[in-house]
Amino acid sequence: MLKLSGINAGYGKNQVLFELDLSVDKGEVLCVMGRNGAGKTTAMKTIMGLIQPNSGQVEFEKRKISKLAPHTIPKLGIGYIPQGRRLFSELTVAENIEIGLMTRKKGKATRDKVLDMFPRLGERLKQRADTLSGGEQQQLATARALCLEPSVLLLDEPTEGLQPSMTALIRETVLTLKGEGVGIILVEQREDAVRAVADRVAFIENGRNAATHTIEELTEDPSPFRKHVGI
Repeated sequence: MLKLSGINAGYGKNQVLFELDLSVDKGEVLCVMGRNGAGKTTAMKTIMGLIQPNSGQVEFEKRKISKLAPHTIPKLGIGYIPQGRRLFSELTVAENIEIGLMTRKKGKATRDKVLDMFPRLGERLKQRADTLSGGEQQQLATARALCLEPSVLLLDEPTEGLQPSMTALIRETVLTLKGEGVGIILVEQREDAVRAVADRVAFIENGRNAATHTIEELTEDPSPFRKHVGI
């Protein structure tokens, strides 16, 4: 469904990714792990067109998308929840959701479905995004992305700094989307969060592929967590 092949990318003369390969299929959760600075967020930005690769290809449903403008990527059905959430802070909850709906011209049915998943947002529709708690902001960032009705969803450390109840809600959301056939790439640092949702785990070191394992393999031998992430 979504595939990165031989990606070399970075920021100006600072190359971050070296021949990176990643892929996720329909209804699969691929967790991407690595130490700080390994290139995880850069890989997500490259998928979304925010960074143009120097070489290599990003393909979505067998279509090459590496050269597309960033604003066109979500319209294809690729949702992105960046680290730090990146909400429109001065807009209300309802307005942030409306922006998500407008991207792929979705309507009331999609809005209702999203609010059913995050009922707390329904209680705060008129509230400004920057007045929400951290957990509520993460819910809003997720809800906005789900307004696309994405085929693939990218999440960059969505549980960072959240209390256990919010972490559980994000985990349940990921599993629900997986059951609906959404392909998910999840950047995560916590072994317990990965074990709860992952089908495969791709470890990255210094912008390069280090190893990829099924979650069953990591259950039998958890040493790659310590080797590649330091857990």
